[in-house]
Amino acid sequence: MKKVLIGVITLLVLTICIWLGYKITLKKENNNDLIKVRLAEVTHSSFYTPLYVAIEKGYFKDEGLDIELILTPGADKVSAAVLSNDVDLGFAGAESAIYVYQEQEKDYLQIFAGLTKRDGQFIVSRQKIDNFSLNDLLNKEILVGRQTGMPALNFLNALKNNNIDLDQINANYAVEFAALSGTFIGGTGEFVNLFDDSTRKRSH
Repeated sequence: MKKVLIGVITLLVLTICIWLGYKITLKKENNNDLIKVRLAEVTHSSFYTPLYVAIEKGYFKDEGLDIELILTPGADKVSAAVLSNDVDLGFAGAESAIYVYQEQEKDYLQIFAGLTKRDGQFIVSRQKIDNFSLNDLLNKEILVGRQTGMPALNFLNALKNNNIDLDQINANYAVEFAALSGTFIGGTGEFVNLFDDSTRKRSH
């Protein structure tokens, strides 16, 4: 009876080992079948959490895609990465495709999807202002990012929609989007146009 029990246990262990080996091999084969997609994102933001969750939870792999997310600050740099085939897809503002088209390049960027419907920008002041209004921006230096970039365009459009005279706005376009918070902390500008996480961490 004891020999029979040992035999049954041995057979069960062997069966489990063979099954686990088969599952591991199958998983490796499935991973080899995944299509590698290199995705350049213009900024890392909590507004894009659904994308990060989908990657971390393996939802893309369930659909046969292996996503490599590459931080590429600036829509112009994202465009360059796509056009040079350093990445397969670029995640940036729609203006990047327009600028490439205007340059009459042989290869154009194709916009095929939208990830967000609202912009996550915030105005940060160097000094505390009670009862702030957009009129407080008049004749003050404001760091807004690259002149042709989406953050600057959205910012100026929001002011225009609120009947703010843009001729009285002293917009500083000399600082790249990725360097806005650091430059502001360094003492440049009275206001800065920032994007979600950097605003919460570095606001004065």
